[in-house]
Amino acid sequence: MARWIGIDYGKVRTGLAVTDSTAIIAFPHATIKTDQLMDSLTTLIGAEPCAGIVLGIPNKWGVSQGKGTTHSTADILAFQSQLQKKWPSLAIELVDETNTSEEALTASIQAGMKKSNRSKKGALDKIAATLILQRFIDSRMN
Repeated sequence: MARWIGIDYGKVRTGLAVTDSTAIIAFPHATIKTDQLMDSLTTLIGAEPCAGIVLGIPNKWGVSQGKGTTHSTADILAFQSQLQKKWPSLAIELVDETNTSEEALTASIQAGMKKSNRSKKGALDKIAATLILQRFIDSRMN
């Protein structure tokens, strides 16, 4: 089997997550500067077989109906297009990322992450990417 890569895209920082090779469980991978994202993805995709990429988008249901967009929607859709051009053989899936930042904060508190670590820029981005990716995995299992 092949793993999936999850992305919590941001203009400055982007969170990355990966599944195990059976695509059952998502794990945080890294938070990187967005200007280094394509290089990081190239490395990840080349390291192991990859089934596809899961990209978080706010209010997916509103976007698919032509409404409910946010300030980041256009950037995410442009990035999706860039991914499709670079890797046409990979599935590029959009998953609703609504509330993942809040869920990431809650999860980090429950896991015992110190407040000083949670407040660091980007500390929660890879957790949010993991939540996005796990939502995708769970939706495929139902």
